[in-house]
Amino acid sequence: MARAVLWLLTAAYPLLVYLGLAHAQPRDLALLLAALAALRALARRGSAEARLWWWSAAGAALLAGAAALMNQSLPLKLYPVLVNAGLLGLFGVSLWHGPSIVERLARLTEPDLDERGQRYTRRVTQVWCGFFVMNGGTALATALWADDKIWALYNGLVSYVLIGLLMGGEYLVRLWVRRRDVAEA
Repeated sequence: MARAVLWLLTAAYPLLVYLGLAHAQPRDLALLLAALAALRALARRGSAEARLWWWSAAGAALLAGAAALMNQSLPLKLYPVLVNAGLLGLFGVSLWHGPSIVERLARLTEPDLDERGQRYTRRVTQVWCGFFVMNGGTALATALWADDKIWALYNGLVSYVLIGLLMGGEYLVRLWVRRRDVAEA
């Protein structure tokens, strides 16, 4: 339950910042960012990627500190960039120090993943890396050059729609690949 609330708050972060800036100073909202990142790191204690969450929390604390000191919204708006960079790092490192993240997830339901499946999951991990570069770059552009409304719309809605489309598209491709493999066997 607590993890679900944290994910919901994380997903709603752009909206919370957008609405908060209408009623509060950026330095007041800095606590939201720091607390959210710290809670997420604490919730992931003991997990394989716990170190990533602590690095993310440290980055968020730096952004929150900058927002509090400068009383500007830009550091608050850079958090989605930090999240994309962290996920890019996690997925990217798994390509060099395998198995890839997507392979690890696939092995939860298919422990005896064959070589073809390993190549496929590696390619999907590479696609996700490309997505995080694109999404993080767009998050950065909206933070630097777009107004708060556009920033909140992209980072609080459009990016999640894109994630869903990528997940759904990958699922359809996976079904097609499996059918093709069965037909060839």
